[in-house]
Amino acid sequence: MPQDGIDNAPPSPLEFQVMVQKRVRIAVVGAGAVGGYFGAKMAHSGQEVAFMARGEHHQAIRADGLKVKSGAGDLHIRSRFTADPGEVGAVDLVLFSVKSYSTEEAAERLAPLLGEKTTILSLQNGVDNPDKIARLWGRNRTLAGVVYIGARVSSPGVIEHSGGGRIVMGELDGGVGEATEAVREMLSGAQIPCSISTEIRKVMWGKLAWNAPFCAIACLTRATTKEIVESESLRKLAVDGMAEVIEAAKSQGFELAPTIVEETLNLSRDLGHFKPSMLQDLEAGKPLEYEAFNGVVVDALRRAGKAAPINQLFYGALKFLDGKIRGRGVA
Repeated sequence: MPQDGIDNAPPSPLEFQVMVQKRVRIAVVGAGAVGGYFGAKMAHSGQEVAFMARGEHHQAIRADGLKVKSGAGDLHIRSRFTADPGEVGAVDLVLFSVKSYSTEEAAERLAPLLGEKTTILSLQNGVDNPDKIARLWGRNRTLAGVVYIGARVSSPGVIEHSGGGRIVMGELDGGVGEATEAVREMLSGAQIPCSISTEIRKVMWGKLAWNAPFCAIACLTRATTKEIVESESLRKLAVDGMAEVIEAAKSQGFELAPTIVEETLNLSRDLGHFKPSMLQDLEAGKPLEYEAFNGVVVDALRRAGKAAPINQLFYGALKFLDGKIRGRGVA
């Protein structure tokens, strides 16, 4: 099996010595746009990275490596690519980036990767995935991560990075232990902007304030983020959807900043003609994360005795589309 690396000049002797001293074993579970990008950055920095993917993307990277096209510099990673965690063995860090609807299934297969001190960092959208992982493998080894990146799998084996690449992470109980600091150092060492939050659940709800309305509206109208913000009717729909997310977060004990609506609109405008991840999935004929984005909002407000008419509408329409994709017919 080829060694980790890139199609660039080899490091100098001093660089290699430092790299070996800090070398850690990392497994990327779900090497799509997000996991593949961050895993490639880690491999580029000299870490030992194993990538796990499926389908045509997996076949392509096994045949010709993982390619990242980016304005910040292209990468071509030749590493260990597999669909079987048993081929990898225990690692120091798992970058867990499967789609939300696959969380429990994929988490159940992590056992071969887990040693006594293995940390699992969820790089998923939604607010409840880290809890699902923690129920299986323990809160002490599970970190929640919130990712801010523009990336997509443009073709099997190729990730197109259009911007961003920052991670905010934290422990589920708000602490900051040595293992968490060690993960931050690993990521920072790979030139991945990374910070630790003691309020990571609040950060996750803040990200959902964007994901819930913008992903849904993009799927239902085929609009880009810029088009949504510049359309009076779609912008109002997004704001109303965000208001429900803010209320849902509040019902869970997380008070989001009053400026989040304006900040989210500005962010979406700055993204330009960007297609959110769920629209990318829809166009690729892949299942949709409507449960993690909209269902969780509806459920949180229902348990608080309140309605979520906008997200309920999103949920129902996306469930129908997802049913067609999965071959269930009318759902």
